[in-house]
Amino acid sequence: MTDTATQKYDLAIIGAGMAAMAAAVFAAQRGISTAIVGSPGESWLTAGLIDLMGVHPIAEGKSWPDPWAAIEAVTQDIPGHPYARMDREDIKAGLQEFYSFLNHAGLPYCFQDDRNSNLITAFGMVKTAHGVPQTMWPGVQAFKRKAPCLFVDIQGLKGFSASLPAERLKSLWPRLKTLSIPSVYGEDPHEINPVPLAHDLEIAEYRQKLAGLIRPHVRDVDFVGLPAILGIYQAEKVASELSELLEKPVFEIPAMPPSIPGLRLKEAFLRLLPEKGVSCLFQKQILNAASTAEQGFLLDIGRTERELTIRADGVLLASGRFLGGGLISNHLSIKEPIFDLPVTQPEHREHWHLDRFFDAGGHSVNMAGLETDSRLRPLNGNGSPRHEGLFAAGSILGHHDGNRMKCGSGVSVATAYGAVKSFGRFHKTS
Repeated sequence: MTDTATQKYDLAIIGAGMAAMAAAVFAAQRGISTAIVGSPGESWLTAGLIDLMGVHPIAEGKSWPDPWAAIEAVTQDIPGHPYARMDREDIKAGLQEFYSFLNHAGLPYCFQDDRNSNLITAFGMVKTAHGVPQTMWPGVQAFKRKAPCLFVDIQGLKGFSASLPAERLKSLWPRLKTLSIPSVYGEDPHEINPVPLAHDLEIAEYRQKLAGLIRPHVRDVDFVGLPAILGIYQAEKVASELSELLEKPVFEIPAMPPSIPGLRLKEAFLRLLPEKGVSCLFQKQILNAASTAEQGFLLDIGRTERELTIRADGVLLASGRFLGGGLISNHLSIKEPIFDLPVTQPEHREHWHLDRFFDAGGHSVNMAGLETDSRLRPLNGNGSPRHEGLFAAGSILGHHDGNRMKCGSGVSVATAYGAVKSFGRFHKTS
């Protein structure tokens, strides 16, 4: 193939999940020339909530109303946890800057600085989170008050049944009602895809139809809960107008994938990162990575064959775990495939999983990941940094189970902030 010119950046970010996207934001806002490489395909799985720290110890299922107290506890009990590598003030600063970015992107989040909030999910579970999309926030208030509330589902829309959370919550939240309405399309299709429906609800005609189907049933309730489908680019406008039409606060309930709130986050990043000067090399991968003392990092980029080479002074590895391809495994061990970094993991394969799939303590394999120093630089087997300009952030870091600890997005945002801060110091002195 025809050779292409090498492109030079201060920082190359590998990955396209929450940590990588947040790092790109933090870097761009500090004037760091940045390229991000990866495939942003996991957003449809996330509920769009920001979990700072909610559960510890996992086996006990202990839920913490104060996330900072939970962080203090987990860093004492698990010294290798990513939060143990960071100052509390940096965690707070990163979180605040990320919320500010989301607000600027038209995705305002509600939160209490020193408290987690509780909201309910489509499965009737109580979910603990720190940052809650504004479209879901009335649901936090409704649940806190146990106010009279109407859960609404739409016939043909898979993944949400109003009766499921109402039945599971009836002892905890007795003043719940349910309603199943026909499609806003005028006829009942066999199945409704939530993504086109979310787009259509940004059209006034469909919002008015939806409100017309619900309005006769809201007289004796204080809140109305709907599946999280209220638009992709104008969610706050859709929710606000429905609240006005129904004369009741409307809120979204996190539902099954594909997650519309997750798509909102993805679309916000895809829209605003290029505006901030970030070079977005999405749907591509790292084919080869090397480093030299003279040129820093050289990364060959492409789909299956090299399309270009990036030269960067530093690299931030935010490629995720198994789903994102940041870690791979065979029958014997877990490996990091780009730089062949050591991965902390159980000594033997038979210790990766417990006998029960849903064991309360979680599986040891979910704590696998990279070891870093206090500057979030991945370590060699001898405990020294692999490279002064190589950093890591997000779920690829070891010693935490983000899903069960309810700290996944918090760790991603905080360590992205910490890694970019560390890179900035390195870059000034290099």
